[in-house]
Amino acid sequence: MTTPPKAQAIAERELCGLVNGLAQQIADHVRQRAVTLGLTAAQATALREMTGPMTMRDLAERMSCEPSNATFVVDKLEKQGLVERHAHPTDRRAKHLVLTIEGSELREQLLELLTQESPLAALTAEQQSALQSLLEKTVARS
Repeated sequence: MTTPPKAQAIAERELCGLVNGLAQQIADHVRQRAVTLGLTAAQATALREMTGPMTMRDLAERMSCEPSNATFVVDKLEKQGLVERHAHPTDRRAKHLVLTIEGSELREQLLELLTQESPLAALTAEQQSALQSLLEKTVARS
């Protein structure tokens, strides 16, 4: 038996509301933790997403923002001595963003803070893995 279109639309609206609510809780959590380290939410997001050397474009994709916005954030992080721009090993037009020692240490502190009272902490590791799998099926990943 198929779900009537109206019921399906209501269920989808409710699911979207839950996903948006979770996204807002996560954003609030990041913002609260960032402040304790003297960072903005955008700076915290950039540090969280810098898992290794990457281009500005890669970072912008991970941050879900335009490269110009990521550039603004990275400029601030660079002035704080947390990020450096290095020559890209294969593309002379691009720069690699690299965390400094201080940036790596602050990132570790941030990651620790983000695990404390996380909105996802109510889920077991298995539930988090299942949620991740379901979200990956619905979100285009590049």
